[in-house]
Amino acid sequence: MAGASGASRKATRSAWQRVQGLRSVSPIAERPGLRAALLAIREHRAGVLVVARRDRIARDVVLAAIVDRAVTIAGARLISASGEGNGDSPADAFIRTVIDGAAQYEHGLIRARTCAALAAKRARGERIGSVPFGFALDPDGARLVADEREQATIARARELRTSGLSLRAVAAHLAAEGRVSRTRRRFLAEQVARMLDRRPVRRDRVALDIPLALR
Repeated sequence: MAGASGASRKATRSAWQRVQGLRSVSPIAERPGLRAALLAIREHRAGVLVVARRDRIARDVVLAAIVDRAVTIAGARLISASGEGNGDSPADAFIRTVIDGAAQYEHGLIRARTCAALAAKRARGERIGSVPFGFALDPDGARLVADEREQATIARARELRTSGLSLRAVAAHLAAEGRVSRTRRRFLAEQVARMLDRRPVRRDRVALDIPLALR
């Protein structure tokens, strides 16, 4: 980031760090971290936006070109820390094109394998998708079984909510009572809202046969 102040470099690095964890097949409009990085470049005139590797920009050739163009319009250059294709020569442009194409190809392969694996699970009648809070997966791999501890937490949350407490207050009460999520963390208000959305489970019904289309 030659020519940029320490504050400019720090601001741009901070904005770019928020890009981590986002899908690289999402358009710029759906990548708030990338939008923040582009805004930081304009505000601080940082001049350079650094990525770990070229294929982290996007796993789509067209999207990679759009991101490249957006960085240029913001007055900066997109640089790969691993060094591939950073120059202005025809060879560097060719390398960037090859990397973008390879990234898209790899993404396509992963997607195809995932779809094939999910289709195989459907064919065997196995459940697909995450197991919602309040349930566990039966050993048969197809049915959801009520988890007594988690169901008790849901029942308590419902009781607190019925008493007139806000979602945040319900989450605070659950934390005070030692009721936490599967990751052993305090529930967020959004998580409380989702668990209260689920229908109550009758105590005399242990396993739930849920149609595949609804799983």
